[in-house]
Amino acid sequence: MTKTFDHGGGVRSVAVPIPDNPLGHTLVHVVETDRGPVLVDTGWDDPASWDTLVAGLVACGTAVSEVYGVVVTHHHPDHHGLSARVREASGAWVALHAADAAIVRRARGTRPERWFTYMAAKLAAAGAPEEHVAPLRTARGRRLPGLAAALPDREIVPGELLDLPGRRLRAIWTPGHTPGHVCLHLEEEHPARLPGHGRLFSGDHLLPRITPHIGLYEDPDDATVADPLGDYLDSLERIGRLAPAEVLPAHQHTFTDASGRVRELLAHHEERLAGLLTLLAEPLTPWQLAERMEWNRPWADIPYGSRNIAVSEAESHLRRLVKQGRAEPVTGSEPVTYVAV
Repeated sequence: MTKTFDHGGGVRSVAVPIPDNPLGHTLVHVVETDRGPVLVDTGWDDPASWDTLVAGLVACGTAVSEVYGVVVTHHHPDHHGLSARVREASGAWVALHAADAAIVRRARGTRPERWFTYMAAKLAAAGAPEEHVAPLRTARGRRLPGLAAALPDREIVPGELLDLPGRRLRAIWTPGHTPGHVCLHLEEEHPARLPGHGRLFSGDHLLPRITPHIGLYEDPDDATVADPLGDYLDSLERIGRLAPAEVLPAHQHTFTDASGRVRELLAHHEERLAGLLTLLAEPLTPWQLAERMEWNRPWADIPYGSRNIAVSEAESHLRRLVKQGRAEPVTGSEPVTYVAV
């Protein structure tokens, strides 16, 4: 059964399922404008997900053919996956921040063999055991994920209003979960007149009960060392100061007290960093650190692909500690280990 929600003031949402994923669904937000509905995200590229989105738009009093535009909060396939099908069905424009658009273009332009070779080298450098790296070394004929998503035809420019005739929707750059993640601030009085400054479509940046993954999305040809956790923490503080009346995230449910949730997430990451410093009393590679970190299940039960994500999370936290001068690489170690200072 298709689930839709009416948030008032010409804003609705459709719960679009994510196949075989504990998150369950992506909330695709539907914003009425003078030119037709604009979608915030689209959901996973899957036949059942597409059927749910189409039926949900009908339940919202419109149709996929009427969609005027698609604003994508970030490039992940549960947000960007159906954008090409929506554009094909409606002629809608698709907008994405330049940093995430670059990731989409890079995925389109990179031969899978090159990408798997790069990932194998990166995991080996992080201290992953050979039995984990070996499948990447021998990967042949596999497609990179996310290739069905649309190449955007518009760029989301932070601080600017988006093209939603009759509405005021402003982009706020909130990197961390991905380099080009954006939140979208609906600068209109809340329909229930809740105290605060409008409503915020928060994507995966701010969720009511989940701490978003902090990802590494690096160009194999670019040696720049990013600090995605630092970017995320700065972005959180920016949203906390905004103090929207209500947050409409892409998963779970709407909530108020964005500033309170921001404080919880800031405290969580500081606590986690402190815990990692305790672990780093002895030199550890990023892989060894990930093995010892607390996850939602024991390390032995974490699937192969999720272990890669966990290692990138560990490395993101290590980079923050190194930048703060609280940890440092051990000279001459191979693969590189880190230790608290």
